[in-house]
Amino acid sequence: MLNILFNCRCAVKVVVSSMSAMTTLILWNYAVCAGEIAQPEKIAQSISPPTNEQEPPIEITVTGKVLNQPVFSPFRREGTVKDSTRPVYVITGEEMEAQGARTVREALRFLPGILPDGTVGTEVNALSGQFIRGSNSEQVLILLDGRPINNLGGGGFDLSEITTNNIERVEVLPGGGSTLYGSDAVGGVINIITRRPTEKVTTQAGVTLGAYGLNEQTIQNSGKIGDISWVVGYNRTEADNNYPFSIPEANFEGTRKNNDTLYNNFNVKLEANLGKRNTLTVSSLYLNKNQGVPGGVPIPEPQFGQGYFNSLTDNNRKYTDQVLTDLTWNSKLGGGNDSLITARVYADFLNTRFENRSGTLSSQRRFDNEQTSYGIQTQHSWKFAKNQTLVYGFDYRNTSARNSTFNYSTEQQTLSYDDSLDQGALFARYEINFTPSFSVNLGLRQDFSSLADGSFTSPSVGARWTISDSTNLRANYIRNFRAPTLFNLYARGSTFVGNPNLKSENGDSYDIGIDQKLWDFGLLRLTFFSNTISDLIAYNFAVPVATYENIGLVRTTGIEAALNVQLAKNVYAFANDTLNDPRIKESVNSAEKDKELRFAGADSLNLGISYETPQGLYAGILMHSLGSYPTNNTNTESLSGYTTFDFKTRIPLSDNLVLTGSVDNILNQRYQLFPGFPDAGRVFQVGLNATF
Repeated sequence: MLNILFNCRCAVKVVVSSMSAMTTLILWNYAVCAGEIAQPEKIAQSISPPTNEQEPPIEITVTGKVLNQPVFSPFRREGTVKDSTRPVYVITGEEMEAQGARTVREALRFLPGILPDGTVGTEVNALSGQFIRGSNSEQVLILLDGRPINNLGGGGFDLSEITTNNIERVEVLPGGGSTLYGSDAVGGVINIITRRPTEKVTTQAGVTLGAYGLNEQTIQNSGKIGDISWVVGYNRTEADNNYPFSIPEANFEGTRKNNDTLYNNFNVKLEANLGKRNTLTVSSLYLNKNQGVPGGVPIPEPQFGQGYFNSLTDNNRKYTDQVLTDLTWNSKLGGGNDSLITARVYADFLNTRFENRSGTLSSQRRFDNEQTSYGIQTQHSWKFAKNQTLVYGFDYRNTSARNSTFNYSTEQQTLSYDDSLDQGALFARYEINFTPSFSVNLGLRQDFSSLADGSFTSPSVGARWTISDSTNLRANYIRNFRAPTLFNLYARGSTFVGNPNLKSENGDSYDIGIDQKLWDFGLLRLTFFSNTISDLIAYNFAVPVATYENIGLVRTTGIEAALNVQLAKNVYAFANDTLNDPRIKESVNSAEKDKELRFAGADSLNLGISYETPQGLYAGILMHSLGSYPTNNTNTESLSGYTTFDFKTRIPLSDNLVLTGSVDNILNQRYQLFPGFPDAGRVFQVGLNATF
């Protein structure tokens, strides 16, 4: 059965048959028990208890839970999933706790629309890799409370840096987002929403212990006194990650070494009410991580293949220090709640040091990357008529980055680049409800840049039609782009140089979908998409000096399917499937034409069934299956994929004490995410959380 799931064609059959069988079971169960099912609350939401004796309908916990989830990213204002013409997927902080997700990277594991597994490992500190609709990590924009935090020096953002103790929810918006957010949003947007202060003074503390030396401690204090409210927290996570593993292709067995990690993350948020219609918020996040970099096992065949140049390291280390801070002012205009001005200034400081201290002294190097970003966001969200809303504003971001290499043998430092980049934009999004059942939105953004070819225009259009109380149709088009990074443009080394003449990557994203309620016990969401990325920036291994070039075009088509149902009282299930087919349509290498883009083409299937009560008890079995995928663009090398089963539980011991636990990869399925880089196998963790 597991081998069958590895095959993408069979994966389609499995998910379709699973949905059909599940629907049959539901219909039978509903016919028998519809009049007897009571209303439980799911642990992943906060709903006031009913004020009368009649129990609320199931829709609140299944259809209502999904469609009424608050989201920001599709609108650049507060809204809900049901109001969006775009498919958007959400995981809440409570769900992260129940699933035992320690970082944002782990929190994305069971969501549709994204391949979050990465290409390095499964440890808590493993470098994240997020593939959305044929795009890679550098083509996915990461937002923190609605503002960009991508590394413009080297590209992307490592989601394993952010621990979940301070996270309210994470939104995944597939299909790009350049109309509202600008560069880097070619494949999609991930928006990380941090916790808001509580009304009452509350302290939460937790300890988690687990396999291979996992030791996590967290504490959060939140509250409000007068017009001042706050959230202050700290997370310390430590692990050895010294698990046994084998790589059959290299005839290798051993124990993972130099794989330890230590997090020290701090968060603080202060909010002041300046009268009844103005708020001022200061937020800061400090991320510190010290980790070993163990490398990978060399794969001898094929010669010069993807894992051929791997090496295991005993002393390589990576040190990360990041400060993400912002000041936000919100002001409600007029006497109602239909006009909101938001002004934000932010400053980010990212410092990464990589120590290559393995091997002989002549080969030992230190690589330093320092980045400083200053930005401004101003916008006005204005519902100027009963059926019309306009969001418009201005963005600006300045990024300076410095990259250097220190040679321990010669004690000389070589500068790779020391440059800056300015980006500014004007944007607007207009939404009109022609009728209560039909709405259209139009968007336009003009980006400006200090790059010679950095300006870009991003239009978008979306529509939503409510055919009946049970059926909604939606369709979208959006134009996206990604500006080259400073490394792409200006890097200088002994065997490589940047290319200051690079053009921005650009793409067109289309999708059409349906949200279908299944009577009063479930919701099915289907989305067909087509995503094109042209002027792809790729590394050209020229001799004697390599560089970056705009060399390709990729078109990705696929389907995202998500099913949420209630099978019986307190029993819930979900199934989601993401089918990807990214094809290289243009390339300087003729052998790559019409081949599948490496890593981004895996199909993902997630299934889960859980028992949940209004008191917060949770017990679930979750399955995550990733189909086979090529590891090079000529498709001569590939990995077979894998399927894992996890058990998750959350047990309230009292009103103030909660026990959590999980066993991941119950069947101890061993696999590789990249040739020569192993997974950790079966792991467990047990946590105790107190609120007082």
